Amino acid sequence: MCCMSSTAGLVEGERLVLRLHPHWKTVLRPLLILAATVVALLVVLIVLPSMRDAALVRLALAALAVLIILVFTAVPLLRWRTTSYELTTRRLRLRVGILTRRGRDFPLMRVSDVSFAQGPLDRLLACGRLVVESMGEHGQLVLTEIPHVQHVQSVLFQLVEDEQQRLAREQQ
Repeated sequence: MCCMSSTAGLVEGERLVLRLHPHWKTVLRPLLILAATVVALLVVLIVLPSMRDAALVRLALAALAVLIILVFTAVPLLRWRTTSYELTTRRLRLRVGILTRRGRDFPLMRVSDVSFAQGPLDRLLACGRLVVESMGEHGQLVLTEIPHVQHVQSVLFQLVEDEQQRLAREQQ
């Protein structure tokens, strides 16, 4: 079976312009939980007095630590890695999912407004929230934790303008 490239599913004349994952700050909390879990486990194992069933208690603590790491670290990291935002010359593509994939495409010809918002921490980390207004039933799409959101907003705005000009030329 062939590997899927990032251009899979593009139509003729369409090209990939930008491919992003959510900002790295979304994985900061899971990594802190991982570090805290490992440190807490080590402290408890060192401090744990030598008792008759110490091996069983250590095994239970290790199992609990593995469960915490899987739920609060591995799953969020996989979710971050398997979420992608792709800008092409014709649409904005969203792809999410660890075991099952879901996708959503927004044709650029239907985009009416593109804006962004950044708080103080977002400005410091060069990320933010991208808001895409679309004509139709879905209305507004809000994408959070977009890296370099100002650049993405300007690229998306330019792509929308280019798509509108392309469609106007085709109608003539």
